[in-house]
Amino acid sequence: MTEHTVDWSRDLAAVWRRHRQGLRPIRRLDPIDWGQLQGIERQQQALARNTERFLAGLPSNNALLWGSRGTGKSSLIKAALNRYGEQGLRMIEVDKDDLVNLTEIVDDISEQPWRFVIYCDDLSFEAGESGYKALKSVLEGSLELPPENVRVYATSNRRHLMPEFMADNLQSEVRGGELHPAEAIEEQVSLADRFGLQLSFYPFPKDIYLQAVDALFPSVADRETLHMHAIRFATSRGGRSGRTAQQFYRQFSGDFD
Repeated sequence: MTEHTVDWSRDLAAVWRRHRQGLRPIRRLDPIDWGQLQGIERQQQALARNTERFLAGLPSNNALLWGSRGTGKSSLIKAALNRYGEQGLRMIEVDKDDLVNLTEIVDDISEQPWRFVIYCDDLSFEAGESGYKALKSVLEGSLELPPENVRVYATSNRRHLMPEFMADNLQSEVRGGELHPAEAIEEQVSLADRFGLQLSFYPFPKDIYLQAVDALFPSVADRETLHMHAIRFATSRGGRSGRTAQQFYRQFSGDFD
């Protein structure tokens, strides 16, 4: 067995590489811990319940985590792998441009004893792209039902995964008192609707952002100075989020001790 061969009894995650048309094991996982996440308790509880049902063989949903950048969507999914890996959870990261290979990936793991999450980060489709069709097939199946040991967890800045234009709304019409959405809107909504669990993420309010900062600087005594610099940093970055708190920590760790 070479270092590029996935051994699911040992490897918790893999990534699809298009140049080799195969999976490469991920040996250096992001170590983010479930308990490190701040300000997204509601989303944590919902994803934990869904994942635990999935691992137990109970009915569970594909999940779409959507909302503002840097608010913890990707971190939550990576933390879920670290939390549930010992319970049989495995994860395969697939880039949007490689979704055309998704059916082949799923075919190769459908008979495995582990429970797999297909992880698609920053997922969205521009007008005219067709990669979402392979995703639809895996989410709900076609003639063949999707495998019970596979779920899709995706993150996106867009709620409907596809661009929404004013012209789409103008093409909608009312017939007999009933609203008939334009075909473009139907296409947008039909893809997002295949994710039974949809979790929204928003920029942190000031107090939640400072809680995240405090968690990263537990030994700092002068909280007033720490918070002043953290708020100034967030203002320079244009927003408050978990990512902003992490970036503040990387830049100023050790300066306030």
